[in-house]
Amino acid sequence: MSDEIFTGTFTQQEPIPEEAIEAAVAVMRSGRLHRYNTLPNEKGEVALLEEEFAAYTGAKYCLAVASGGYALGAALRALEVQPGEPVLTNAFTLAPVPGAIAAVGANPVFVGVTEGLVIDLDDLQVKIAETGSKVLMLSHMRGHIVDMDALMYICNGAGVAVIEDCAHTMGASWDGVPSGRHGVIGCYSTQTYKHINSGEGGLLVTDDEELAARAIMLSGSYMLYGKHSAGPAPEVFEKIKYVTPNVSGRMDHLRASILRVQLRNLPEQVEKWNARYRVVEEGLRGTPGLTLIERPQAEQYVASSFQFLVMDWSDERIEALVAGCLSRGVELKWFGAPEPVAFTSRYESWRYAEPQSLPESDRILRAIMDMRLPLTFTLQDCALIARIISEEVGKLA
Repeated sequence: MSDEIFTGTFTQQEPIPEEAIEAAVAVMRSGRLHRYNTLPNEKGEVALLEEEFAAYTGAKYCLAVASGGYALGAALRALEVQPGEPVLTNAFTLAPVPGAIAAVGANPVFVGVTEGLVIDLDDLQVKIAETGSKVLMLSHMRGHIVDMDALMYICNGAGVAVIEDCAHTMGASWDGVPSGRHGVIGCYSTQTYKHINSGEGGLLVTDDEELAARAIMLSGSYMLYGKHSAGPAPEVFEKIKYVTPNVSGRMDHLRASILRVQLRNLPEQVEKWNARYRVVEEGLRGTPGLTLIERPQAEQYVASSFQFLVMDWSDERIEALVAGCLSRGVELKWFGAPEPVAFTSRYESWRYAEPQSLPESDRILRAIMDMRLPLTFTLQDCALIARIISEEVGKLA
């Protein structure tokens, strides 16, 4: 065994590009930060970002909002989800997803997870039949994409509307279809740890003109919806403008100006993330006691994080693995921890939802080890990290 130590940080992102900084400074010099504070015939940074993201995803309509979580809530409200209504979602996700469901008064119903870290399609069919739910908020958790053709076959057949939570899959696709474009609405995050970074922020896309109009009104457009150049025609708003509440959550020009440059650079960034992922994957392959997540051929992923399983290990062994890696500079997050830690929590921690039993998923959830892969890491860093993990697993396996 070696005594190598990793000295990098797992929470340090790349600097904002100079071009984006210049664009942000120009916005600040104008003083016009609010998305509707524009000159005559001026679209403004937010409207331009919406146009560009709609083109990037191939969507008809796009709305930029204050956060990815806000986008999820707006999607549920646009679909007119009612208090007490059951809404399906993944058991393996992060708290903002069931939180968005609970925030509109609906009931989160959790669907199991497979060893591929995607939603269990067999359990999905069972839960649709048991609950009669008409909405699935599908989380592409940590960038793992389920067989979307099979999922949409199930949901379309049962009349279930799919909202895609693409917080971890901006730039990814399934069989050539961009993530967020299978369901009726796709929601994305631009929080610092996501694929483009504005600190906080979100985007929502759809091809449905009425859903787009409701989302725009919900976001706080007042009667300024005509300024949404990536929105539907003004007449679409006539049907909904007096009955759609204002739940303000707009994006501002400052964040949009930073994001537009990063969006143009995203394809190049995707390749960098995936190169790092492949180095870690190759370094861990064949490690006894460790199970890698095999990616389907149809999945074109964006791997800004890395997961592996330590199936059926005791809590003590997993805790020893986390501690051993941390002592050598490698930060692993364990989804099986008895209590929520930082961003990681499990469905039984979300006590605003009705208690549910998912024993098969519990076995998988308690085995999930999770690690960020920021682009501040070099390929050599990633190889070192893989060696450290493999050695620490080897001590305990």
